Amino acid sequence: MSPELTPPSRRTLLTGAAAAGAAALVGLSGHSAQAATPAPAGRPGPGAAHGSRPVSRHTHIFYYPWYGNPDFYGDWRHWQQGDVTPPEDIGSNYYPVQGPYDSGDLHGTVAQHMRWLRQAGTGVLVSSWWGQGSYEDQRAEVVLEAAAKEGLQVAWHIEPYDGRDADSVVADIRYISGKYGHHPAFHRDPEHGHRTAYYIFNSLLTVDWSALHQVDDQAIVMAQTWDLTRIGDFGGAYTYDAIATHNEPDWTEVAAFCAERGMVWAPSLGPGYIDHRAKPGSTTPILDRADGATYDQEWAYALSSGNGDAPPDWVSITSFNEWHEGSMIEPATAQTPGTFDYLDYEGAYGRHGRSAQTAYLDRTAQWAARFEAERARHRRG
Repeated sequence: MSPELTPPSRRTLLTGAAAAGAAALVGLSGHSAQAATPAPAGRPGPGAAHGSRPVSRHTHIFYYPWYGNPDFYGDWRHWQQGDVTPPEDIGSNYYPVQGPYDSGDLHGTVAQHMRWLRQAGTGVLVSSWWGQGSYEDQRAEVVLEAAAKEGLQVAWHIEPYDGRDADSVVADIRYISGKYGHHPAFHRDPEHGHRTAYYIFNSLLTVDWSALHQVDDQAIVMAQTWDLTRIGDFGGAYTYDAIATHNEPDWTEVAAFCAERGMVWAPSLGPGYIDHRAKPGSTTPILDRADGATYDQEWAYALSSGNGDAPPDWVSITSFNEWHEGSMIEPATAQTPGTFDYLDYEGAYGRHGRSAQTAYLDRTAQWAARFEAERARHRRG
């Protein structure tokens, strides 16, 4: 499947993963947004050498380099999803501060993205990748160059391109490592043998993943499910779906499974979800941001989902800039061209005007600092 023009909603692709974990869903209490408010960020931690804010190498965030506009790409790409007409009308219920940008704009758009990611305290961005030679593959050097300037690292989100299976993913890992592994921003985790994270979106599309053991020495390959029968050949598990996280599923077994086997548990969380402009007629429920309360609730729940009293190994945030599904923390604006109505972050965490635009970046930094503090306390204990 190609991601160009009008792909299915990522939420649609997640249907299989949600169904696989549906039996595990339970309602848990004690994680109200008010009680979960994080303390301000403390002393600088890992990655503080670039810029004034620390970053968390255990906080990963999904990043989408799939956008294009006439100034750089020569045409619109992705912004026209939903059969709309950019730049006034774009395939999102929100409008970016930078307008409908191009993911190839290294010194403008992408450089600003990396400054914002550092502001958010997220040390690893997980870049969407649709196969060898794809548009996203062609943007990889741009992402790596910009990330390096801010002291960030780049991991990889291998999407369900046509023909993807376990063998092709093994070939992809070797290709990505061979082509980009020399770069200083290329992610390697010193706590897991200096291996690189590869998240496999909708991993349930393939049944037999045993071929992945060929790259165990260089890759932490992450399954996108918490079905224990489907993660045994992987190096870890994540969930991606913020709507599922809001329902507070029981992740006790998957966290214990990963801990017992030395695998990585990286639950996913997000601020909200809405895909109605990008996917007209969508029946996917809206996950309201509730002025930030949803994000706080999901962070609190994710941090409590480790094995026993331990926090998880990593957390994965959905997302930095998936504008089609309204899950981004990238700054959005109420000052838009044309007459179309867009949502914005006005009122988030009590902030207004220009200050509201970056509310989710700053809240992410607070939560990432809390996550690192909890990890440090657990190691000392």
